[in-house]
Amino acid sequence: MSWLFGINKGPRGEGAGPPLPLPPAQPGAEGGGDRVLGDRPAPKDKWSNFDPTGLERAAKAARELEQSRYAKDALNLAQMQEQTLQLEQQSKLKEYEAAVEQLRSEQIRAQAEERRKTLSEETRQHQARAQYQDKLARQRYEEQLKQQQLLNEENLRKQEESVQKQEAMRRATVEREMELRQKNEILRVEAEARARAKAERENADIIREQIHLKAAEHRQTVLESIRTAGTLFGEGFHAFLTDRKKVTATVLGLTLLAGGVYSAKNGTAAAARFIEARLWKPSLVRETSRITVLEALQHPFQVSRRLLSRPQDALEGVVLSPSLEARVRDIAIATRNTKKNRSLYRNVLMYGPPGTGKTLFAKKLAVHSGMDYAIMTGGDVAPMGREGVTAMHKLFDWANTSRRG
Repeated sequence: MSWLFGINKGPRGEGAGPPLPLPPAQPGAEGGGDRVLGDRPAPKDKWSNFDPTGLERAAKAARELEQSRYAKDALNLAQMQEQTLQLEQQSKLKEYEAAVEQLRSEQIRAQAEERRKTLSEETRQHQARAQYQDKLARQRYEEQLKQQQLLNEENLRKQEESVQKQEAMRRATVEREMELRQKNEILRVEAEARARAKAERENADIIREQIHLKAAEHRQTVLESIRTAGTLFGEGFHAFLTDRKKVTATVLGLTLLAGGVYSAKNGTAAAARFIEARLWKPSLVRETSRITVLEALQHPFQVSRRLLSRPQDALEGVVLSPSLEARVRDIAIATRNTKKNRSLYRNVLMYGPPGTGKTLFAKKLAVHSGMDYAIMTGGDVAPMGREGVTAMHKLFDWANTSRRG
Protein backbone atom coordinates (compact mmCIF):
# COMPACT_ATOMS: atom_id res chain seq x y z
CA MET A 1 0.00 0.00 0.00
CA SER A 2 1.53 3.24 -1.19
CA TRP A 3 -0.07 5.45 1.45
CA LEU A 4 1.86 3.68 4.18
CA PHE A 5 5.11 4.93 2.67
CA GLY A 6 3.84 8.44 2.05
CA ILE A 7 3.77 8.03 -1.76
CA ASN A 8 0.50 8.96 -3.43
CA LYS A 9 0.59 7.43 -6.89
CA GLY A 10 -3.03 8.05 -7.75
CA PRO A 11 -4.89 11.35 -8.01
CA ARG A 12 -5.52 13.26 -4.84
CA GLY A 13 -8.96 12.83 -3.44
CA GLU A 14 -11.00 15.24 -1.47
CA GLY A 15 -10.45 13.41 1.85
CA ALA A 16 -6.73 12.80 1.32
CA GLY A 17 -4.35 14.53 3.71
CA PRO A 18 -1.19 16.41 2.88
CA PRO A 19 1.73 14.39 1.60
CA LEU A 20 3.94 12.93 4.25
CA PRO A 21 7.55 14.17 4.37
CA LEU A 22 10.22 11.75 3.43
CA PRO A 23 13.11 11.13 5.86
CA PRO A 24 16.45 12.59 4.88
CA ALA A 25 18.76 10.34 3.08
CA GLN A 26 21.84 9.03 4.91
CA PRO A 27 25.23 9.91 3.60
CA GLY A 28 26.21 6.41 2.86
CA ALA A 29 23.03 5.52 1.03
CA GLU A 30 23.50 7.54 -2.16
CA GLY A 31 25.46 4.92 -3.91
CA GLY A 32 22.65 2.42 -3.90
CA GLY A 33 22.38 -0.81 -2.05
CA ASP A 34 25.87 -2.10 -2.88
CA ARG A 35 27.67 -0.20 -0.10
CA VAL A 36 26.49 0.40 3.50
CA LEU A 37 29.28 2.11 5.47
CA GLY A 38 32.15 3.64 3.61
CA ASP A 39 34.02 1.23 1.48
CA ARG A 40 33.13 -1.86 3.42
CA PRO A 41 31.85 -4.64 1.29
CA ALA A 42 28.20 -5.49 1.66
CA PRO A 43 27.29 -8.63 3.47
CA LYS A 44 26.42 -11.53 1.35
CA ASP A 45 23.07 -12.46 3.02
CA LYS A 46 19.72 -11.14 1.81
CA TRP A 47 19.20 -8.77 4.74
CA SER A 48 22.46 -6.98 4.30
CA ASN A 49 20.91 -4.18 2.17
CA PHE A 50 17.83 -3.68 4.36
CA ASP A 51 17.22 -0.06 5.36
CA PRO A 52 15.15 0.22 8.58
CA THR A 53 14.55 3.91 8.05
CA GLY A 54 11.78 3.11 5.63
CA LEU A 55 9.97 1.16 8.30
CA GLU A 56 10.45 3.94 10.72
CA ARG A 57 9.09 6.45 8.32
CA ALA A 58 6.15 4.14 7.62
CA ALA A 59 5.43 3.69 11.29
CA LYS A 60 5.69 7.40 11.85
CA ALA A 61 3.40 8.09 8.93
CA ALA A 62 0.93 5.51 10.25
CA ARG A 63 0.92 7.14 13.66
CA GLU A 64 0.46 10.57 12.15
CA LEU A 65 -2.28 9.22 9.96
CA GLU A 66 -4.06 7.61 12.88
CA GLN A 67 -3.87 10.84 14.77
CA SER A 68 -5.12 12.80 11.77
CA ARG A 69 -8.80 13.52 11.35
CA TYR A 70 -8.64 12.22 7.78
CA ALA A 71 -7.54 8.76 8.76
CA LYS A 72 -10.89 7.16 8.15
CA ASP A 73 -11.28 8.93 4.82
CA ALA A 74 -7.82 7.85 3.80
CA LEU A 75 -8.66 4.26 4.72
CA ASN A 76 -11.87 4.39 2.69
CA LEU A 77 -9.98 5.96 -0.18
CA ALA A 78 -7.39 3.23 -0.02
CA GLN A 79 -10.09 0.58 0.01
CA MET A 80 -11.80 2.25 -2.94
CA GLN A 81 -8.51 2.40 -4.81
CA GLU A 82 -7.94 -1.25 -4.04
CA GLN A 83 -11.45 -2.14 -5.24
CA THR A 84 -10.87 -0.03 -8.34
CA LEU A 85 -7.64 -1.86 -9.00
CA GLN A 86 -9.41 -5.18 -8.49
CA LEU A 87 -12.22 -4.14 -10.82
CA GLU A 88 -9.70 -2.98 -13.39
CA GLN A 89 -7.89 -6.27 -12.98
CA GLN A 90 -11.17 -8.17 -13.38
CA SER A 91 -12.13 -6.09 -16.43
CA LYS A 92 -8.71 -6.74 -17.93
CA LEU A 93 -9.16 -10.40 -17.11
CA LYS A 94 -12.58 -10.39 -18.80
CA GLU A 95 -11.15 -8.50 -21.76
CA TYR A 96 -8.44 -11.08 -21.95
CA GLU A 97 -11.00 -13.88 -21.74
CA ALA A 98 -13.12 -12.11 -24.38
CA ALA A 99 -10.04 -11.72 -26.55
CA VAL A 100 -9.23 -15.38 -26.01
CA GLU A 101 -12.83 -16.32 -26.84
CA GLN A 102 -12.78 -14.08 -29.91
CA LEU A 103 -9.48 -15.59 -30.95
CA ARG A 104 -10.97 -19.02 -30.45
CA SER A 105 -14.04 -17.98 -32.50
CA GLU A 106 -11.75 -16.63 -35.18
CA GLN A 107 -9.86 -19.89 -35.15
CA ILE A 108 -13.14 -21.85 -35.38
CA ARG A 109 -14.33 -19.55 -38.18
CA ALA A 110 -11.01 -19.89 -39.94
CA GLN A 111 -11.17 -23.66 -39.52
CA ALA A 112 -14.78 -23.67 -40.81
CA GLU A 113 -13.80 -21.45 -43.73
CA GLU A 114 -10.84 -23.68 -44.44
CA ARG A 115 -13.09 -26.73 -44.20
CA ARG A 116 -15.64 -25.07 -46.50
CA LYS A 117 -12.93 -24.21 -48.99
CA THR A 118 -11.64 -27.75 -48.72
CA LEU A 119 -15.14 -29.15 -49.28
CA SER A 120 -15.69 -26.74 -52.18
CA GLU A 121 -12.41 -27.75 -53.71
CA GLU A 122 -13.20 -31.42 -53.17
CA THR A 123 -16.67 -30.89 -54.68
CA ARG A 124 -15.21 -29.03 -57.64
CA GLN A 125 -12.61 -31.73 -58.15
CA HIS A 126 -15.29 -34.39 -57.78
CA GLN A 127 -17.49 -32.59 -60.32
CA ALA A 128 -14.56 -32.15 -62.66
CA ARG A 129 -13.71 -35.83 -62.24
CA ALA A 130 -17.36 -36.79 -62.81
CA GLN A 131 -17.56 -34.54 -65.89
CA TYR A 132 -14.35 -35.98 -67.22
CA GLN A 133 -15.58 -39.52 -66.58
CA ASP A 134 -18.93 -38.64 -68.19
CA LYS A 135 -17.09 -37.16 -71.15
CA LEU A 136 -15.00 -40.30 -71.46
CA ALA A 137 -18.12 -42.48 -71.15
CA ARG A 138 -19.89 -40.37 -73.77
CA GLN A 139 -16.92 -40.62 -76.09
CA ARG A 140 -16.78 -44.37 -75.56
CA TYR A 141 -20.53 -44.59 -76.21
CA GLU A 142 -20.19 -42.48 -79.36
CA GLU A 143 -17.33 -44.67 -80.51
CA GLN A 144 -19.44 -47.75 -79.84
CA LEU A 145 -22.34 -46.19 -81.74
CA LYS A 146 -20.08 -45.35 -84.67
CA GLN A 147 -18.65 -48.85 -84.68
CA GLN A 148 -22.14 -50.33 -84.39
CA GLN A 149 -23.36 -48.06 -87.20
CA LEU A 150 -20.45 -49.05 -89.39
CA LEU A 151 -21.10 -52.70 -88.58
CA ASN A 152 -24.82 -52.28 -89.35
CA GLU A 153 -24.04 -50.51 -92.61
CA GLU A 154 -21.64 -53.28 -93.54
CA ASN A 155 -24.22 -55.94 -92.68
CA LEU A 156 -26.90 -54.03 -94.57
CA ARG A 157 -24.63 -53.70 -97.60
CA LYS A 158 -23.88 -57.41 -97.47
CA GLN A 159 -27.58 -58.20 -97.11
CA GLU A 160 -28.43 -55.93 -100.04
CA GLU A 161 -25.75 -57.57 -102.15
CA SER A 162 -27.05 -60.98 -101.13
CA VAL A 163 -30.64 -59.96 -101.89
CA GLN A 164 -29.58 -58.53 -105.24
CA LYS A 165 -27.74 -61.72 -106.07
CA GLN A 166 -30.72 -63.83 -105.02
CA GLU A 167 -33.07 -61.56 -106.98
CA ALA A 168 -30.84 -61.80 -110.05
CA MET A 169 -30.70 -65.58 -109.71
CA ARG A 170 -34.47 -65.76 -109.19
CA ARG A 171 -35.08 -63.46 -112.16
CA ALA A 172 -32.76 -65.54 -114.31
CA THR A 173 -34.52 -68.70 -113.15
CA VAL A 174 -37.96 -67.22 -113.84
CA GLU A 175 -36.86 -65.98 -117.25
CA ARG A 176 -35.47 -69.39 -118.02
CA GLU A 177 -38.67 -71.05 -116.84
CA MET A 178 -40.78 -68.62 -118.86
CA GLU A 179 -38.63 -69.20 -121.90
CA LEU A 180 -38.90 -72.97 -121.54
CA ARG A 181 -42.63 -72.73 -120.82
CA GLN A 182 -43.15 -70.49 -123.83
CA LYS A 183 -41.23 -72.87 -126.02
CA ASN A 184 -43.21 -75.81 -124.67
CA GLU A 185 -46.48 -73.88 -125.14
CA ILE A 186 -45.53 -73.00 -128.70
CA LEU A 187 -44.61 -76.59 -129.40
CA ARG A 188 -47.85 -77.81 -127.80
CA VAL A 189 -49.99 -75.32 -129.74
CA GLU A 190 -48.22 -76.20 -132.96
CA ALA A 191 -48.72 -79.89 -132.26
CA GLU A 192 -52.39 -79.36 -131.41
CA ALA A 193 -52.89 -77.19 -134.49
CA ARG A 194 -51.24 -79.77 -136.69
CA ALA A 195 -53.30 -82.56 -135.11
CA ARG A 196 -56.52 -80.53 -135.39
CA ALA A 197 -55.80 -79.62 -139.00
CA LYS A 198 -55.03 -83.21 -139.78
CA ALA A 199 -58.22 -84.37 -138.04
CA GLU A 200 -60.28 -81.70 -139.79
CA ARG A 201 -58.85 -82.68 -143.12
CA GLU A 202 -59.62 -86.29 -142.41
CA ASN A 203 -63.15 -85.60 -140.95
CA ALA A 204 -64.24 -82.68 -143.18
CA ASP A 205 -66.94 -84.73 -144.94
CA ILE A 206 -68.31 -86.08 -141.66
CA ILE A 207 -68.44 -82.60 -140.10
CA ARG A 208 -70.27 -81.12 -143.09
CA GLU A 209 -72.81 -83.93 -142.97
CA GLN A 210 -73.39 -83.33 -139.23
CA ILE A 211 -73.92 -79.61 -139.80
CA HIS A 212 -76.48 -80.26 -142.55
CA LEU A 213 -78.35 -82.73 -140.35
CA LYS A 214 -78.49 -80.30 -137.40
CA ALA A 215 -79.77 -77.45 -139.61
CA ALA A 216 -82.49 -79.62 -141.15
CA GLU A 217 -83.60 -80.86 -137.74
CA HIS A 218 -83.79 -77.30 -136.34
CA ARG A 219 -85.79 -76.11 -139.37
CA GLN A 220 -88.24 -78.98 -139.01
CA THR A 221 -88.70 -78.25 -135.28
CA VAL A 222 -89.44 -74.54 -135.88
CA LEU A 223 -91.95 -75.31 -138.64
CA GLU A 224 -93.77 -77.82 -136.46
CA SER A 225 -93.98 -75.27 -133.60
CA ILE A 226 -95.38 -72.59 -135.91
CA ARG A 227 -97.97 -74.98 -137.34
CA THR A 228 -99.07 -76.09 -133.86
CA ALA A 229 -99.38 -72.50 -132.52
CA GLY A 230 -101.31 -71.36 -135.61
CA THR A 231 -103.66 -74.29 -135.38
CA LEU A 232 -104.40 -73.69 -131.69
CA PHE A 233 -104.90 -69.93 -132.11
CA GLY A 234 -107.09 -70.36 -135.19
CA GLU A 235 -109.29 -72.94 -133.52
CA GLY A 236 -109.69 -70.82 -130.39
CA PHE A 237 -110.46 -67.62 -132.31
CA HIS A 238 -112.94 -69.49 -134.56
CA ALA A 239 -114.66 -70.96 -131.50
CA PHE A 240 -114.80 -67.49 -129.88
CA LEU A 241 -116.32 -65.87 -132.99
CA THR A 242 -118.91 -68.59 -133.46
CA ASP A 243 -120.15 -68.17 -129.83
CA ARG A 244 -122.16 -64.89 -129.59
CA LYS A 245 -122.52 -65.01 -125.82
CA LYS A 246 -118.77 -65.01 -125.31
CA VAL A 247 -118.32 -62.15 -127.77
CA THR A 248 -121.06 -60.11 -126.07
CA ALA A 249 -119.72 -60.79 -122.58
CA THR A 250 -116.18 -59.89 -123.65
CA VAL A 251 -117.22 -56.60 -125.27
CA LEU A 252 -119.40 -55.69 -122.28
CA GLY A 253 -116.60 -56.52 -119.80
CA LEU A 254 -114.04 -54.44 -121.69
CA THR A 255 -116.49 -51.53 -121.91
CA LEU A 256 -117.25 -51.66 -118.18
CA LEU A 257 -113.55 -51.94 -117.35
CA ALA A 258 -112.69 -48.88 -119.44
CA GLY A 259 -115.58 -46.91 -117.94
CA GLY A 260 -114.60 -47.90 -114.40
CA VAL A 261 -110.98 -46.88 -114.93
CA TYR A 262 -111.96 -43.52 -116.43
CA SER A 263 -114.56 -42.84 -113.73
CA ALA A 264 -112.22 -43.79 -110.92
CA LYS A 265 -109.47 -41.58 -112.33
CA ASN A 266 -111.67 -38.51 -112.79
CA GLY A 267 -113.61 -39.11 -109.57
CA THR A 268 -110.43 -39.41 -107.54
CA ALA A 269 -109.07 -36.19 -109.04
CA ALA A 270 -112.34 -34.35 -108.39
CA ALA A 271 -112.51 -35.62 -104.80
CA ALA A 272 -108.90 -34.64 -104.22
CA ARG A 273 -109.55 -31.14 -105.56
CA PHE A 274 -112.67 -30.83 -103.41
CA ILE A 275 -110.90 -31.99 -100.25
CA GLU A 276 -107.88 -29.81 -100.98
CA ALA A 277 -110.11 -26.78 -101.57
CA ARG A 278 -112.04 -27.38 -98.34
CA LEU A 279 -109.39 -28.61 -95.93
CA TRP A 280 -105.99 -27.36 -97.12
CA LYS A 281 -104.62 -24.32 -98.85
CA PRO A 282 -102.79 -24.36 -102.20
CA SER A 283 -99.01 -24.43 -102.30
CA LEU A 284 -98.82 -20.97 -103.91
CA VAL A 285 -100.57 -19.30 -100.97
CA ARG A 286 -98.03 -17.98 -98.47
CA GLU A 287 -100.45 -16.43 -96.01
CA THR A 288 -104.24 -16.37 -95.71
CA SER A 289 -106.94 -15.39 -93.24
CA ARG A 290 -109.11 -18.30 -94.30
CA ILE A 291 -109.52 -20.90 -91.57
CA THR A 292 -108.96 -24.51 -92.62
CA VAL A 293 -110.07 -27.64 -90.79
CA LEU A 294 -106.47 -28.62 -90.08
CA GLU A 295 -105.70 -25.19 -88.63
CA ALA A 296 -108.86 -25.30 -86.50
CA LEU A 297 -107.79 -28.66 -85.09
CA GLN A 298 -104.22 -27.52 -84.40
CA HIS A 299 -105.00 -24.07 -82.90
CA PRO A 300 -108.60 -24.07 -81.62
CA PHE A 301 -108.19 -21.11 -79.22
CA GLN A 302 -106.64 -18.81 -81.80
CA VAL A 303 -109.31 -19.72 -84.36
CA SER A 304 -112.07 -19.04 -81.82
CA ARG A 305 -110.54 -15.66 -80.97
CA ARG A 306 -110.40 -14.74 -84.67
CA LEU A 307 -114.01 -15.77 -85.25
CA LEU A 308 -115.28 -13.80 -82.24
CA SER A 309 -113.20 -10.68 -82.92
CA ARG A 310 -114.90 -7.54 -84.23
CA PRO A 311 -113.98 -5.83 -87.52
CA GLN A 312 -111.14 -3.37 -87.07
CA ASP A 313 -110.42 -0.05 -88.70
CA ALA A 314 -108.91 -0.52 -92.15
CA LEU A 315 -106.18 2.05 -91.46
CA GLU A 316 -105.23 0.89 -87.96
CA GLY A 317 -101.44 0.73 -87.78
CA VAL A 318 -101.00 2.19 -91.31
CA VAL A 319 -99.22 5.55 -91.50
CA LEU A 320 -100.09 7.56 -94.64
CA SER A 321 -100.21 11.16 -95.75
CA PRO A 322 -103.55 12.95 -95.11
CA SER A 323 -104.60 13.08 -98.79
CA LEU A 324 -103.68 9.44 -99.43
CA GLU A 325 -105.30 8.37 -96.17
CA ALA A 326 -108.59 9.97 -97.24
CA ARG A 327 -108.54 8.17 -100.60
CA VAL A 328 -107.68 4.84 -99.01
CA ARG A 329 -110.40 5.25 -96.38
CA ASP A 330 -112.94 5.90 -99.17
CA ILE A 331 -111.83 2.66 -100.83
CA ALA A 332 -112.27 0.75 -97.55
CA ILE A 333 -115.77 2.17 -96.97
CA ALA A 334 -116.81 1.48 -100.57
CA THR A 335 -115.53 -2.10 -100.41
CA ARG A 336 -117.37 -2.79 -97.18
CA ASN A 337 -120.63 -1.38 -98.55
CA THR A 338 -120.18 -3.41 -101.74
CA LYS A 339 -119.80 -6.54 -99.63
CA LYS A 340 -122.97 -5.76 -97.71
CA ASN A 341 -124.98 -4.96 -100.85
CA ARG A 342 -123.51 -7.89 -102.83
CA SER A 343 -122.72 -5.72 -105.81
CA LEU A 344 -119.76 -5.71 -108.17
CA TYR A 345 -116.36 -4.92 -106.66
CA ARG A 346 -113.96 -2.35 -108.01
CA ASN A 347 -110.42 -3.28 -108.96
CA VAL A 348 -107.64 -1.50 -107.08
CA LEU A 349 -103.96 -1.42 -108.11
CA MET A 350 -101.46 -0.29 -105.45
CA TYR A 351 -97.84 0.39 -106.33
CA GLY A 352 -94.81 1.72 -104.50
CA PRO A 353 -91.46 0.67 -103.05
CA PRO A 354 -91.30 -2.16 -100.50
CA GLY A 355 -92.22 -1.34 -96.93
CA THR A 356 -94.77 1.40 -97.67
CA GLY A 357 -97.76 -0.59 -96.33
CA LYS A 358 -99.40 -2.07 -99.46
CA THR A 359 -99.72 -5.62 -98.12
CA LEU A 360 -100.67 -4.39 -94.65
CA PHE A 361 -103.49 -2.25 -96.06
CA ALA A 362 -104.75 -5.18 -98.17
CA LYS A 363 -104.95 -7.35 -95.04
CA LYS A 364 -106.68 -4.62 -93.04
CA LEU A 365 -109.10 -3.96 -95.93
CA ALA A 366 -110.11 -7.66 -96.14
CA VAL A 367 -110.62 -7.94 -92.37
CA HIS A 368 -112.49 -4.61 -92.24
CA SER A 369 -114.79 -5.68 -95.10
CA GLY A 370 -115.44 -9.16 -93.66
CA MET A 371 -113.65 -11.05 -96.43
CA ASP A 372 -110.73 -13.48 -96.62
CA TYR A 373 -107.34 -12.61 -98.08
CA ALA A 374 -104.61 -14.75 -99.62
CA ILE A 375 -101.05 -13.60 -100.31
CA MET A 376 -98.93 -15.05 -103.11
CA THR A 377 -95.95 -13.94 -105.18
CA GLY A 378 -95.07 -14.41 -108.82
CA GLY A 379 -91.64 -15.73 -107.93
CA ASP A 380 -93.26 -18.97 -106.68
CA VAL A 381 -94.94 -19.67 -110.05
CA ALA A 382 -91.87 -19.41 -112.32
CA PRO A 383 -89.92 -22.39 -110.88
CA MET A 384 -92.96 -24.68 -111.28
CA GLY A 385 -92.73 -24.65 -115.09
CA ARG A 386 -95.62 -26.50 -116.74
CA GLU A 387 -97.20 -27.26 -113.39
CA GLY A 388 -97.62 -23.54 -112.76
CA VAL A 389 -100.84 -23.44 -114.82
CA THR A 390 -102.34 -26.30 -112.83
CA ALA A 391 -101.30 -24.62 -109.59
CA MET A 392 -102.99 -21.37 -110.69
CA HIS A 393 -106.21 -23.26 -111.51
CA LYS A 394 -106.10 -24.88 -108.08
CA LEU A 395 -105.57 -21.47 -106.50
CA PHE A 396 -108.60 -19.93 -108.21
CA ASP A 397 -110.74 -23.00 -107.51
CA TRP A 398 -109.77 -22.72 -103.86
CA ALA A 399 -110.63 -19.01 -103.85
CA ASN A 400 -114.06 -19.67 -105.41
CA THR A 401 -114.96 -22.00 -102.54
CA SER A 402 -114.72 -19.16 -100.01
CA ARG A 403 -118.11 -18.12 -98.63
CA ARG A 404 -116.88 -14.72 -97.46
CA GLY A 405 -115.48 -13.70 -100.82
